[in-house]
Amino acid sequence: MAELVAGAEEQKAQARTESRPVGSSTRLSRVGHIVAYIVLLLGALLFLFPFYYMVVGSISPANEVGRLIPTRIETANWHYMLSRIPVGRNLLNSAIYAGGVIVITLIVGSLTGYALARLTFYGRDFLFNLILLTLMVPFQLTMIPLYIMIVNFGWVQPGPRIFLGLIIPGAVNATAVIIFRQFFLQLPQDLFDAARIDGAGDLNILWQIALPLSAPAFLITGLLTFIGPWNEFLWPLLVTRDVNWMPLAESVALFGVGGQAGGAASQWGTITSAATILAIPAVVIFIVFQRYFVQGIATTGLKE
Repeated sequence: MAELVAGAEEQKAQARTESRPVGSSTRLSRVGHIVAYIVLLLGALLFLFPFYYMVVGSISPANEVGRLIPTRIETANWHYMLSRIPVGRNLLNSAIYAGGVIVITLIVGSLTGYALARLTFYGRDFLFNLILLTLMVPFQLTMIPLYIMIVNFGWVQPGPRIFLGLIIPGAVNATAVIIFRQFFLQLPQDLFDAARIDGAGDLNILWQIALPLSAPAFLITGLLTFIGPWNEFLWPLLVTRDVNWMPLAESVALFGVGGQAGGAASQWGTITSAATILAIPAVVIFIVFQRYFVQGIATTGLKE
């Protein structure tokens, strides 16, 4: 009987000893989560502050631009900016420019990525390494040769053909090829083997199996590609001269640095209103597709 009592006491002591680290680790885990949330909150506020400052500056009176909280809201900056910039036409130009780049990038990137991932041919790995190497070549190095080419093609004259000069030089990028290649490598090999046993060719396999399963890759590639042409300023500055054919980013930049904003009651307020116009579409697209954006990042991880 005494042995049973002693054994029970030992078990209770052991249970108390084992429970202490668990409780301690639980408290440490909670503290860690709280610290992580605080750090994330501070980081979010830090990244959101420039957008807040930009929007507040665009609706502040002339003598209050720069204050974090204006005493009243005015739309004079917006009225002046809209009277100087053909926002609707420039917005359409940007949509055509970005949309054209996205469509060609998705087509070429998916075809090339599938070939590099699922086809076997001599020099495949060398070709992929060569594509990776192009990521190290700065755009400024190829800018002048590209400009000479589009001038010879007549793609810098005002008119619809000017979109060819804007779209074609930036329509293919190595990032899209890499994303699609890595995504196609993650698909089960059994799917492709079964399709080949049924007599399907490479194009049928690509169209009926690979592409329907690659929606996350298309989404992440489209989102990443959209940011480039939408915010691009240098290349449109070389190609376009007529304000009616300029993308919105170029028009807004020239409005700010070209002296047009100086005639307003608040120069900086007018510039921030133009910048807000440029940022709104990108922010809205990110908010709408945020969940898919993160999912695409996770499902297109660079692993063999």
